[in-house]
Amino acid sequence: MAQRKQLYDGKAKTLFVGPEPDTLIQYFKDDATAFNAVKHDVIAGKGVLNNIISEFIMGEMAAHGLPTHFIKRINRREQLVRKVSIIPVEVVIRNVAAGSLVKRLGGKIIPVKEGDILAEPLLEFYLKEDALNDPIIGREHILAFDIASAGELDTIIKLTNKVNSILGNLFREIGIRLIDFKLEFGRLNEDGTILLADEISPDNCRLWDMKTGEKKDKDRFRQDLGGLIDAYEDIAGRFGLDLSILEENED
Repeated sequence: MAQRKQLYDGKAKTLFVGPEPDTLIQYFKDDATAFNAVKHDVIAGKGVLNNIISEFIMGEMAAHGLPTHFIKRINRREQLVRKVSIIPVEVVIRNVAAGSLVKRLGGKIIPVKEGDILAEPLLEFYLKEDALNDPIIGREHILAFDIASAGELDTIIKLTNKVNSILGNLFREIGIRLIDFKLEFGRLNEDGTILLADEISPDNCRLWDMKTGEKKDKDRFRQDLGGLIDAYEDIAGRFGLDLSILEENED
């Protein structure tokens, strides 16, 4: 890693220049953060699990015809991905009420509480700006401030809804309820094609066991529930992923 050119160091991943033009190496760290990194810890093995789970899920997305930045997993902590210009908007789909939705809206007028099934999936946009605590924004803001074009936004919404359908079925098959999740998208530098980027893992999905209701995602860290690694291992194991990777030496 010391010989590579680092381009970006985020809360959970580091990006390095890739071995080929327009590629990057995405390195998964063990850092766990919440509330825009106000809460932080390092949990051994978390990055490895996110790497293999995201590899599997991105592969499923590609198999269903969705364009992604993922090329291949290199080793236990790294992926080779296409270089994209990230659109600074986090796209969230909520199927069941939880998290900030309940905190923002759960009151007398909208008496929503955690666990309420929404009448239909609720799609929200958040500006990727840690200094502003990632404020919620609308389609009009995205267009008014030229963050993305109307056509790009339509593509993002269409892809997000497809991901929700595929991901919901994928988790349902292993006895897991998909509560909500966050996606990021980027533009290919050569032609502006919109690709699904970042990762899809228990770090950016809310996942509850369908029988017990047990939380199998980063809320275990946010809410001081403990057992985050056990929960992530359970998800990986249900997908049939090889957990012996956790015992390998670091590259």
